[in-house]
Amino acid sequence: MPSKDGYIKWVDFKVTSEAMNDAYAYDIETHHTDTPLDWICLLAILGSKYGGDFKNYKQSDLTAIAEPLIKKETSLTDMTKDMTYYDYYNEAYHAVLGGFVGEYQIGEAAVSPDAKDSQQTSSKQGYETVYGLKAFSPIAKNFPYSDYDDFGVSRSFGYRRQHLGHDMMGQIGTPIIAVESGYVECLGWNRYGGWRIGIRSFDKKRYYYYAHLRQNFPYCKSLKEGSVVTAGDVIGYMGHTGYSDKENVNNIDMVHLHFGMQLIFDESQKDGNGEIWISCYELARFLSKHRSEVVKDASTKEWHRVQPMIDPAAERFKKQSKTQAKN
Repeated sequence: MPSKDGYIKWVDFKVTSEAMNDAYAYDIETHHTDTPLDWICLLAILGSKYGGDFKNYKQSDLTAIAEPLIKKETSLTDMTKDMTYYDYYNEAYHAVLGGFVGEYQIGEAAVSPDAKDSQQTSSKQGYETVYGLKAFSPIAKNFPYSDYDDFGVSRSFGYRRQHLGHDMMGQIGTPIIAVESGYVECLGWNRYGGWRIGIRSFDKKRYYYYAHLRQNFPYCKSLKEGSVVTAGDVIGYMGHTGYSDKENVNNIDMVHLHFGMQLIFDESQKDGNGEIWISCYELARFLSKHRSEVVKDASTKEWHRVQPMIDPAAERFKKQSKTQAKN
């Protein structure tokens, strides 16, 4: 809940993939109507009703919220005015999901079947403008993986602590995908995570952590700190590095990606005792339907996305960065 400092200190994200899918469907279906519904606001209303725990989620509960709004029998303001914790859940869930849905441009040559539930609205310079899911699974399309809900389980290397991420087991060299567009905030070796990449969302609310990357060939070669990446880009390769003070060592028993998301409501929370890490299991399930297709460049051994995409958020950030550099 918000503290005396005015920002949220803790989030326990328990929204199920089923609830996300259903709310997202309402967002897509109503986007071009005169009663557009924001999927995150719908989830925030459910969060208020459920006390944040979606284990007993029923689609009928969401329907009871969405249909009166669509029919203009009530407004979002009237529906939520007496919900004590709606503002909290609305801010918290927007922090988690705020970069997932919106407009983007996709190359007309090969519209991805994963984007079939998106809405194409216009054509410009060989691209279609699309409204829909613009976040991707962290595992490239056609590469197998397995996972389970392992958030919070015990870890003992270095010191006893909780596992603050989501492990996705697969094969060495599996291309790792940028879930959301952002900029590389850190890249290099960490004694716990091995070779890892940290990517910050443009609104600075989300910090994505991709760890245990491949020995000798952990990253896309063009990446460096400050690089801007677009959701769906290949950023690195799965491995099992880490648990070592010495760089480039495979001390993790199982090949996997450690995928984490940290929420940041105030910059003081970025590093230290106030860190907020959330469970990504249900997020990974939700994003599993949207995986970036990739192809290998035989000359460089690098993998690259097949589907070209332009994210307006990335273009705005690049433009702002250039302007700031000139000033």
